[in-house]
Amino acid sequence: MSDNIWGYQPTSGHTAGIDLIGYKVEATNGGIGKVDKHSDAVDSSYLVVDTGVWIFGKHVLLPAGTVSSIDQAERKIYVSLTKDQIKNSPEFDKDKHEGDAGYQEQVGGYYVGQRPI
Repeated sequence: MSDNIWGYQPTSGHTAGIDLIGYKVEATNGGIGKVDKHSDAVDSSYLVVDTGVWIFGKHVLLPAGTVSSIDQAERKIYVSLTKDQIKNSPEFDKDKHEGDAGYQEQVGGYYVGQRPI
């Protein structure tokens, strides 16, 4: 993952302005859902993933720094996290994710702690 958890890695293949809604999201060990919302904001880029039936009714906020690659032809986004790491992540809070620095710090802190050794 990148040093800036809220920014896309230069090697991810991300292109600013591309609509990622509907892209399938793949953890290191399988699919986790699809992109419901995303942002390209500088130092605040993220994906909101609808996990569907996998984690019933849960949406997760994934900082852009967790994205390892984007396959635009296949409409898939690969993240450098396992399904369990995502399942155990903080619940997405639609009322706090924009403009609440404490919430962003909490979510970012969780994912920074999940970095591979």
